[in-house]
Amino acid sequence: MKKIRWGIIGCAGIAKRSVIPGIQQSETGEVAAIASRGLDKAKQTAQQLDIPIAYGSYEALLTDPSIEAVYIPLPNHLHKEWAIRAAEAGKHVLCEKPLAISADEAQEMVEACENAGVVFAEAFMYRYHPRYTTICDIVKSGEIGELRGIHSTFTFNNSKDMSNVRYQQEWGGGSLYDVGVYPISAARMLLNEEPQAATVHALFSEEHDHVDMMASGILEFNRGVALTFDCGMWADFRNTLEVLGTEGRIEVPSAFVVNQDERDNFFVYTKDGRREVEVPRLNQYALQADALGRSIRNGEPLPFPATDAVLNMKVLNACLTSARERRRVEI
Repeated sequence: MKKIRWGIIGCAGIAKRSVIPGIQQSETGEVAAIASRGLDKAKQTAQQLDIPIAYGSYEALLTDPSIEAVYIPLPNHLHKEWAIRAAEAGKHVLCEKPLAISADEAQEMVEACENAGVVFAEAFMYRYHPRYTTICDIVKSGEIGELRGIHSTFTFNNSKDMSNVRYQQEWGGGSLYDVGVYPISAARMLLNEEPQAATVHALFSEEHDHVDMMASGILEFNRGVALTFDCGMWADFRNTLEVLGTEGRIEVPSAFVVNQDERDNFFVYTKDGRREVEVPRLNQYALQADALGRSIRNGEPLPFPATDAVLNMKVLNACLTSARERRRVEI
């Protein structure tokens, strides 16, 4: 397979730390170019990460006919504009989560990519790792009985970085958009259904442009099953998942961050005791790139269609409305 030539729109930390190295380690892709709003920054990043071409504007990258696909790690409020512009330029698009500021924006992006005939995906890297296929298979097998609930967390403390884009309300900042998306998407994936209502309580910080720095919530699913979760950017680090059944449970100590060591293993508890499930040491960002690569080259369907991102945005919007208005919101 001829490798996909990727262009990176922006020099965000997630791109430099994780996604670019992931594409470079993938079987199907190579990072051919990077763009920033300043040529010096683009050149510096290109040199650091061994990227052949640097552009001083996003527009310049999109006009490069050799670039087949782009990754967009820009602040959330810019996702819609640049995803649509990339699609109109004939580029396949991998867009950082959350896909947009609202479900309506996300729908516009999906339609633009469909009209342009390009592959479009939201960058939820954890879902491409085979451990989640294993977890889903265990749930379906009935080993832990009927599902009764899911609990998940994702918190970290970056509150002193006052210039961080996550702390700009108009830019789509806040913990729900940044890390709350993970427990929400995981519950939707494990249950294979959409929640009916959301109730969320949050800490909105004046110091951080009134974004939600911590949020705790419950999503109501069918048959009395619920996701309880918390997410935050002003709390100790954790990223956990517990799937509770009538006959057992699954505990994932590092649910969304892959360390590529024994910390990625998870545990199944049943009447027969505790079983540790060893997880393959794989780069989930490379796996994500390869899923897109196979879709672009071979027409293979993506494991998670872009429409899934629109549904996730509907839930996120309901969560934020619930937190701001202090009420239960039906979805």
